[in-house]
Amino acid sequence: MKSGELSFTEENYLKAIYSLSERSVSFDTSTNEIAERLRTKPPTVSDMLKKLTAKKLIAYEKYKRVQLTKSGRQIAIQIVRKHRLWEVFLHSTLKFSWDEVHEVAEQLEHIHSEELITRLEKFLGYPKFDPHGDPIPSAEGELEDGKRINLSEVENGTNCQVVGVMDSSTPFLQYLEQIDIAIGTRLKVVGKIEFDGSMIIQIKKKPQFTVSKKFSENVMVTA
Repeated sequence: MKSGELSFTEENYLKAIYSLSERSVSFDTSTNEIAERLRTKPPTVSDMLKKLTAKKLIAYEKYKRVQLTKSGRQIAIQIVRKHRLWEVFLHSTLKFSWDEVHEVAEQLEHIHSEELITRLEKFLGYPKFDPHGDPIPSAEGELEDGKRINLSEVENGTNCQVVGVMDSSTPFLQYLEQIDIAIGTRLKVVGKIEFDGSMIIQIKKKPQFTVSKKFSENVMVTA
């Protein structure tokens, strides 16, 4: 089965399952997690999971975790690939800010022309990462193996570089812009506050400032 044979909604479910399961050690997710990601109700999710199971795109039994099958994962990766390439195009060519690209790419990812995506990738110079620092799958479905860690894991006195975010919500991305942090920003971990897990950081020679534990857990860096 090809992506073009699925509805936009089915494609969105496969992409959501892929994104959620990639963050799980067991590479699976739950009905409630999918419902939260897609902002819908669990019974609605259950109905769609039955359809995707019938098409052999997921492995699912009621009250159990959800996993993509091999064919389901292949389709999901290609949807993710298109989405992230469109995000690069919107950001680098059309100058959309990084908090604006996701919603527009959500619409463009459903275009099924493989030739268009091939030409788009070439036009962009074969980028490896999207504006949020997420790896872009190759046409064969391979991902760049980057050694990224959460900012919260960086030791005191260490210099590091921002390479991605776990939270791509508009409020968080706008906050990053306000404090002058973007992909590629170099910063130093000056200290950690044991009481609440917050962290003191410094960007270049600017004044030091404190960020929350939630913040440091959602920023990805290479040390």
